[in-house]
Amino acid sequence: MGHDLDDRLAARLAELRVERDWSLDDLARRAGISRSTLSRLERGEISPTAALLNKLCAVYGRTMSRLLAEVESEPAQVVRAAAQAAWRDEDSGFERRSVSPPHPGLRGEVVEGRLRPGADIAYDEPPVPGLEQHVWVLEGVVEITADGLAHRLEAGDCLRFRLWGRSRFRCPGPSPVRYALFVVLP
Repeated sequence: MGHDLDDRLAARLAELRVERDWSLDDLARRAGISRSTLSRLERGEISPTAALLNKLCAVYGRTMSRLLAEVESEPAQVVRAAAQAAWRDEDSGFERRSVSPPHPGLRGEVVEGRLRPGADIAYDEPPVPGLEQHVWVLEGVVEITADGLAHRLEAGDCLRFRLWGRSRFRCPGPSPVRYALFVVLP
C-alpha cells in the first residue's frame, strides 16, 4: 500500500473504534492485540500484517476488501490492471490485489492472492462468520485449511467453502502460488 493509503487506513481504524465508543483497552481485549500495537497502528507508525488486519476486520464485522474500500476514493466500474490496489505483508510473504472494483455496498468481490514459497498465514477467525470463499489456483500449489479440513490445491483446482472458524493458507513451494479468491458475504 502507498503511504497515503496507510495513513487513511490508520485513520479509518481509529474512527471505527471511536464510533463504537471503545477505548484502546476495550479493542485490545476484543481483538487479542496489544494496546501499544493498536495505538501505533492508529497513529500510522506501523503497517498492519495480514493476520493483525484480519483480527481487526473480525472485530468490526468487515471483510478486508470492504475495509480497504472504505479508505479508497469512490470506485469506478472498471479498474484497469495498473490501477488495482495491491497490499503486501512482507513478513508473511503475502500479496493481495483487489481485482474487482471494491464497493462497501456489494456482496461479492474478486481478489488475486500470491504467496511466496514457505509463506504460511493463519487466521484465528473469519472477518465475517459464514463468509463464502472460492479459491481458484492459477499457478503453483497452496495448502488451505478451513474449519479443520485440509486441502491441497494445484493449478486449475478450485475449492469452495463457507468459513466459520480458523483458516490457514500455506505455500509449500518450490515456486510461488497465485490464486483468484472470490469472496461472497453471507
